Amino acid sequence: MTCIVFQKKSKYTATRRLLLKSKLLKKAGSMLAAEKEQNKRERDEALNERVPPLKLSGLSAQELQELCKELHRKIDVVDEARYDLEIKVAKNEKEIQSLTQKIWEMKGTKQRTKLKRVKKSHDAKLDALTESKMSSKADFKANLKTVKKEDEKKEEVTDWRKNVEAMSGMEGRKKLFDAGQ
Repeated sequence: MTCIVFQKKSKYTATRRLLLKSKLLKKAGSMLAAEKEQNKRERDEALNERVPPLKLSGLSAQELQELCKELHRKIDVVDEARYDLEIKVAKNEKEIQSLTQKIWEMKGTKQRTKLKRVKKSHDAKLDALTESKMSSKADFKANLKTVKKEDEKKEEVTDWRKNVEAMSGMEGRKKLFDAGQ
């Protein structure tokens, strides 16, 4: 049996592929730069919308001090929230670490038994495979109860040659004489 292998010829030459690859890289670079610009513009718009620019001109020293105090209060509130979140995160990390430690300890106590490599002949492997397929078939005879037949009382049949040998000679005559009396 012969096998024919067809090699696929490339439609493009190596120089054409290199040119296409360089064009793709240039296009991807320009798209990446455009995406960065778009993200920067969106960020600036969001900041301008949420935090309006400060107009400090025309404010007195008293008003500037009040503005600073208000900003400091807001900063303190944010810092407290950040601190609380950091504590929660640290607590959760410690809990996770302790649980993973417990898991490792439990894995260490339960040792797996080492599997032994058993060498089997090819015939034994095939037999094992065929047995597994055949075990799915129902074996009706296996579930039947066995009934023991009562042995019929048989008369003890003795071998006549043994009798003849036992009766021969002086001992046999003596037995016959004893039995006759």
